[in-house]
Amino acid sequence: MTTPRTDHLVLPGVLTAEQAAQTVRGILAGQRDDGAIPWFRGHHLDPWDHVEAAMALDTAGEHEAAARAYDWLARHQNPDGSWYAAYEDGDFERPTDLGVESNFCAYVAVGVWHHHLATGDDAFLDRMWPTVVAAMECVLELQQPGGEIGWKREPVADGGAVVTDALLTGSCSIHQALRCALAIAEAREEPQPDWELAAGALGHAIREHPERFLDKDRYSMDWYYPVLGGAVTGAAAKSRIEEGWDRFVVPDLGVRCVVPNPWVTGGESAELALALWVMGESDRALEILKSIGHLRDAATGLYWTGYVFEDAAIWPREQTAWTAGALLLAVAALGGHEATCAVFGADRLPAGLEPGCC
Repeated sequence: MTTPRTDHLVLPGVLTAEQAAQTVRGILAGQRDDGAIPWFRGHHLDPWDHVEAAMALDTAGEHEAAARAYDWLARHQNPDGSWYAAYEDGDFERPTDLGVESNFCAYVAVGVWHHHLATGDDAFLDRMWPTVVAAMECVLELQQPGGEIGWKREPVADGGAVVTDALLTGSCSIHQALRCALAIAEAREEPQPDWELAAGALGHAIREHPERFLDKDRYSMDWYYPVLGGAVTGAAAKSRIEEGWDRFVVPDLGVRCVVPNPWVTGGESAELALALWVMGESDRALEILKSIGHLRDAATGLYWTGYVFEDAAIWPREQTAWTAGALLLAVAALGGHEATCAVFGADRLPAGLEPGCC
């Protein structure tokens, strides 16, 4: 195992160099030899969280391990460009949820572009391009006339029906993924005008048509993801975050997963910090990251998923690779890690996409 690079993962009050390296080693310890990164060994893998953990590895210079994670996706992509929603312990021969979730499949583009920016590896980009193309085409088959993306396709054994209902958080994640896919296409000089139209229509739906998405506003992700996914920016982003702040942020403890439940979660807290950084509010991002220090396990360097503050109880009793991954990505952005800043700050992503519908 290599020594992680932690210069940009040191953040006073959040991580020391030693703590950052320990967290990276915790993620590496859960990675299978074939590259799969399940939530933790013995639990399941889903493609989105697998990519999130791989991106975190790239922030620490663990590029070989991250590349093995992406190669796992390339080897085990279904013929239609999808992946199943869950695999037992990351074993592709043991899928436990045969549904296909659109945002799970799209996120590979974010990870691939992040890895390329972190490494400059053109051969990797060439190798992963067919995987990205197939994944994005699969996802866009679920796009609805209003621009939103249906959130899943049922298992083939159950008829394979498209669920046309759209989730705001998932569609925002896909919005970011489409822009990363377009950046990859531009780097390869292979324009994808249909993707541009799809991204424009999706962004328009997110900004202007909340009625096109299922009502999940009790969940904090639906609050900050339009900002994190790059669809809502500027004054509108600031207004959105201010409007929900007191509903979701519990001072000194973190961010609620869902109101009114007295449960703060590390993943949502780290993602909100990243969204705040995107808005240029690094001071508030730092405070959020400081507030979840109580979720860190000093023995492993990983983070508990959540904390029920009315009962002063850690729950569930699990330490997931993706929670640690989200934390490292937020710290990396605040620390100026170039690839992470470029992907989430959008300075290497296409701008000015116009909606394909109204």
